[in-house]
Amino acid sequence: MKIHEYQAKQILARYGVAIPRGEVIESPDEVRGVVHRLGGGTVVIKAQIHAGGRGQAGGVKRARGPDEAEAVARQILGMKLVTHQTGPQGRTVRRVLVEEALDVARELYLGLVIDRSSGRPVFMASTEGGVEIEEVAARHPERILKEFIDPAVGFQAFQARKLAFGLQLDPRQVSEAAKLFQALYRAFEATDASLAEINPLVVTPDGRLLALDAKMNFDDNALFRHPDIRDLRDTNEEDPLEVRATNYGLNYIRLDGNVGCMVNGAGLAMATMDIIQYAGGRPANFLDVGGGASEEQVRHGFEIILSDPNVRAVLINIFGGIMRCDIVANGVVAAAKSLGIQIPVVVRLEGTNVELGQQILRESGLNFTVASGMKEAAEKVVAMAR
Repeated sequence: MKIHEYQAKQILARYGVAIPRGEVIESPDEVRGVVHRLGGGTVVIKAQIHAGGRGQAGGVKRARGPDEAEAVARQILGMKLVTHQTGPQGRTVRRVLVEEALDVARELYLGLVIDRSSGRPVFMASTEGGVEIEEVAARHPERILKEFIDPAVGFQAFQARKLAFGLQLDPRQVSEAAKLFQALYRAFEATDASLAEINPLVVTPDGRLLALDAKMNFDDNALFRHPDIRDLRDTNEEDPLEVRATNYGLNYIRLDGNVGCMVNGAGLAMATMDIIQYAGGRPANFLDVGGGASEEQVRHGFEIILSDPNVRAVLINIFGGIMRCDIVANGVVAAAKSLGIQIPVVVRLEGTNVELGQQILRESGLNFTVASGMKEAAEKVVAMAR
């Protein structure tokens, strides 16, 4: 789950990370009061969407005084912001963060992620702050400092100091920086985050270190432990079909292909997407209905796939272990009849009650294509999608 910048800053501040003073507003009429509370001088108005590149797209602007701040807020609020991460459809700005403007001497990068190869969190830091870390990794990988963290002992003070010295901070700032780094790790660990990033971490002329921008993502599987974080979810920033799938308890991710996929089991779903690619097609989604899905869930999954206007054909690939093939077949038939389906559907069933499931499909009166194997199913659905 992703959250907005202002929400990430509020979480980091609770753990001791210094952030600029600021307030979030949803109406331009609120700007003047915020500017006065911040001292009446120059402020920065930042669009709040779940995407990077806001500044380059015109979503981050400085304003001098209340009048200019109100004009800028009216310009940004409600605009369709298109960045390299939103895609051409963009995102509508529904709120902005109004912050005090800071004098900046240096911009640094800090980030925490889970390193899959080592199975450990890794703390990354770089002197190249304010730009995408991917660009730094491509141009100057030697400028990314890394400290791998043993979860059994946590992030150690010597590691924090090592990173601080590696960032070429003034010796008088090392102690403050180490405390900030440890606070960032505490926030990362305590909230079950999958990403905690400060970009940039700024050093002011008087030596202070503050998180000028912040980003946090969280492990969905751990949200039951964090109802306060779960409540921060903004469904306006998510794909409507993915939100709908979540409400039905389905694992769905929308992609840019034209072959819809409904599969049970994440591993089989990935293999199905691979074999569609191998057959020359492009999957339109990842959809795992789960090993114990009910007939109703199967129907909901089918409805979600068909709600994507890019889908030209559907491949249903089910192994009936926990979930019987006849239940799948009944769900597919019910959904197809209720939706008046007009596009080809290829079904590959295997496992418990497979013969009964295939019989239900053939006797449904609907134009299903029943395949005997994954390769045959993929080749047929790709040809039909064309």
